[in-house]
Amino acid sequence: MTLRNDYSGPFDADLTLSNFSRQLLANLGREYLLNGHLQDRVGMPLVVQHCGPDHYVQFAIEEWMAASPIYSKRMQRAMNFEGSDVGTVFKNIQLDIGAPPQFMDFQFRLDRPDYGEFWLAHCGALLDVEPFGETRVKSMCHDIEDPTFDATAAATHPCMKMRPIHRPPRSPAGRHPACRWAIFIGDEQDPYEQHPNLEIVERSKIAQTEIVVPDGDGEPGGWADYSGPFDPGFQLEDLSHSALVVIAQEAAVQSHLLARAFILCADQRVGPETAGELGAGQWTGIAALTAERLRSVLGIVDDGIDAIAKIFQIHPCFHPRSYIDFRIEVIDPEIARIEIGDCPAFAEADSHSWFAGLSESVHPALDAIAGVVNPHARCRTVANPGSARFAWDVVIDPSSEPQPVPKELKLAKLSRGATFQFEQRRLLRA
Repeated sequence: MTLRNDYSGPFDADLTLSNFSRQLLANLGREYLLNGHLQDRVGMPLVVQHCGPDHYVQFAIEEWMAASPIYSKRMQRAMNFEGSDVGTVFKNIQLDIGAPPQFMDFQFRLDRPDYGEFWLAHCGALLDVEPFGETRVKSMCHDIEDPTFDATAAATHPCMKMRPIHRPPRSPAGRHPACRWAIFIGDEQDPYEQHPNLEIVERSKIAQTEIVVPDGDGEPGGWADYSGPFDPGFQLEDLSHSALVVIAQEAAVQSHLLARAFILCADQRVGPETAGELGAGQWTGIAALTAERLRSVLGIVDDGIDAIAKIFQIHPCFHPRSYIDFRIEVIDPEIARIEIGDCPAFAEADSHSWFAGLSESVHPALDAIAGVVNPHARCRTVANPGSARFAWDVVIDPSSEPQPVPKELKLAKLSRGATFQFEQRRLLRA
């Protein structure tokens, strides 16, 4: 099998993530992690717009507390590093959408199994909120981080604590690093009590989804997992081809879990109708932003129907395929057909997911993905989808009015993460 270093060639309806080279998979892994991180940059402003400024802090706390312990344990199992020490927590951070590499540039010092420290060489989240003043900074770096950091740590050990040595607001101004935290195993008489929504999210199909592990490596080199010692300089380039395929799928799961926790919180606080609107808006904004970013990493420069089909095919919101039965094929020089079959994504027992908002009608997120590749592209419902549950045709009509830029994409672009450029900091490990 010849592995692709980009996706500049013809569209291939049978292509999977396993068809990409290790380096491209490492690049995609970083993009998938950033995608999950930035969906909050859409969701939280929408909460403020719909519910008022007093709600977003509690929304953020509850969504991360209900999702991060689940995906932390999933990643430990997937990469074979389950444990109960500080090094295990550090490994989780290195593979967490809450800490996408480089944008949230965590640096680590592991002193002993029960104590370590981390600091950030670059904190994209802080740079996003500092222009709005100290109140916003304290909301993020104090009110939100205190409970959510401990919730993530407690997934590894119920008495694991994260405590600031110093943190923003920065004093003196411009202090670098902006924060430094200690992680340690605290009093065993004082275990952390997880949020009750965690148990609800744990029962979901996405939380229990099994990832398809490739049968062998398509390219030699790299670690098969992260079972070895904690490496403070770890990069995705350290992993094997098959491990990187798994990482990309687990990053997509993290995104879906966070969206589920977000919509659940909205349902509980403001009711199902507003929750549905918030979920649809969040999906539309992050779907469009990630589609834009994927064009660059995949080396796609044109705007034809093949380019649109490639972006849909690789977009993390339609992964893992074991959860969402997604297919796309080009059927005409200006038409591609999307089909989604019956699958676990439609078997959730509630409406707390992006896919719960899908129907025969065209969802704004689908048009948004097509529109950022070619503004003259729009989706149209296929009346008789055959064996699929839903089907839509993506049609490029050069004579049509171009799609307007979705307001949710404009929200996403307020973050520096929208234009953040990753570096390759390490060569592929042999």
